[in-house]
Amino acid sequence: CSGLTLITIPDSVTSIGDYAFYDCSGLTSITIPDSVTSIGDYAFAWCGGLTSITIPNSVTSIGDWAFYYCESLTSITLPDSVTSIGERAFSDCSRLTSITIPDSVTSIGNYAFAWCSSLTSITIPNSVTSIGDGAFKGCDNLSVTVVRGSYAAAYVREQGIPYAYTDAMDWLTGPGSGN
Repeated sequence: CSGLTLITIPDSVTSIGDYAFYDCSGLTSITIPDSVTSIGDYAFAWCGGLTSITIPNSVTSIGDWAFYYCESLTSITLPDSVTSIGERAFSDCSRLTSITIPDSVTSIGNYAFAWCSSLTSITIPNSVTSIGDGAFKGCDNLSVTVVRGSYAAAYVREQGIPYAYTDAMDWLTGPGSGN
């Protein structure tokens, strides 16, 4: 499917299956309809030309290796419906600079964002109670924002990942600041 460049999935589709668009290197853009609730394992793995993807608010899970090695993907916003990010889901997306993880996410799989060498910042919400081994391995420029006392805060400290607390600037606007 290397000649495939654009996909619009019909509203009748409820799940994007395992390996559905695996190695479609020419694919640059995809729109997923609101009817889809899950993205399967390896669904878009090795889609090196994929620059943008819109994930609707109906998707609850992103499978293992789902977007592995989508090296042209620069940013992604996960909808509030997503609860889990699979193993290596975004691993080796070397141009990925930003990702928004919503409060609905409870687990981040092993190596989920490993070797995303352009990833510089990410906020992990308090809802995350499980982060797999090496989730941010090789993200050498990454700084993580976490909630003080959260599971994610303990994880980044233990892994030696640079971090800041979400409330680090509260003293500027909090009680007694004059604001």
